Amino acid sequence: MKRICYFASAWMLLAACACSNHNETVRTGFVPVSGNGSIYYEEMGSGEPLILLHGHTLDRRMWAPQFVPFAQKYRTIRIDFRGYGRSSKQVEGFQFMHLDDLLTVMDSLHIEQAHIVGVSMGAFVAGDMLAIAPERMLSCVMASGGIRSVKGPHEPMDSLESTQRDREIAQVKLKGVETAKQEWLEQLVAGGGSHREEIREPLHRMVSEWDAFQLLHKEARSFWAREAWQTLAERCPNVPTLMFKGECDLHGKPYRPREMQYLPCIRIEVLSDCGHMSNMEQPEAFNRLVLDFLENR
Repeated sequence: MKRICYFASAWMLLAACACSNHNETVRTGFVPVSGNGSIYYEEMGSGEPLILLHGHTLDRRMWAPQFVPFAQKYRTIRIDFRGYGRSSKQVEGFQFMHLDDLLTVMDSLHIEQAHIVGVSMGAFVAGDMLAIAPERMLSCVMASGGIRSVKGPHEPMDSLESTQRDREIAQVKLKGVETAKQEWLEQLVAGGGSHREEIREPLHRMVSEWDAFQLLHKEARSFWAREAWQTLAERCPNVPTLMFKGECDLHGKPYRPREMQYLPCIRIEVLSDCGHMSNMEQPEAFNRLVLDFLENR
C-alpha cells in the first residue's frame, strides 16, 4: 500500500486560483426524476465524462477544488443528490434510489459510461453502481466510504426500527436542529489533520443551508446496501477502482475494505494528514491521486 503525502494549500485559495485560470462557461440544468423530482447539475469541460458525488449534509459545492482542474481533462459534472442543494426535496414515504437518479441524469445527458468519483455518501452511491450497474462505469473512485452494510430497499422498516426512529427524531427536536447541525460540523472538522480549520467555513455554509430532512423524518432506503453486496459477490465486476481514506479517519487501524474481495482491478491508498473530507482538506493530494489513477488505470 502506498502512502500519499503531498502538502495541500488552502481549500479556498486552490478553488479561487483554478477558477481565475479557466474561463469556460459552466453549463447548468435540472433533470426530471421519479416522483416529480428534479436533480440539479453543473457541467464543464470535454472528453470522457466524469461525475462527482457529494457527501451527506453537503452539496455539489464541496467539489470546488476539483471541478475546474478535472474539467481541464474531462467532461466534469457535479450534481446535488435529491434532498440536497438545489435538487428537489425528499418526501417521507416516497421510495427512490440515489443510484436511479444518477442513472437518469446520465441518460438525460446522453452519457453511456462515466468515471464516477464519490466521497462519503457519494461513495455509497458509487459502490451501489459498481454492484448494480458496472457497465455504466469507466472507472470508480470511492473515498471515505464504500458499499453500505445496512438494509436495502426490499427490507421494509419493522415496528422496532420505526419506534427507534421516533425516539431519535424526538431527541433531535428536543436538542434543536441547529444544535445538531453544529455538532455534526464540529465532528467533521475535528476528525481532520493539520489543515482541518481551513474547511470549517465552506462546510459551515453547506451544512447551515441543508434542510435537515434526514434528521426529522423516516427516510426511504435510498441505497442498495446489503443487496448490493450480494450482487457484487456474484458479479465481481472488472471495473478499475480506487478506494482510499484519510489517515486520520483510520484512527491507527489498517485499511482493508471488504470490497477488495470482489474487485479484481482495485487499488487501495491512504491519504496522509487528513480525515473524512479529504478532497477539501488535502485538495492538491486528492487531485493528484485521482487524476493519476484515471490516467493509468
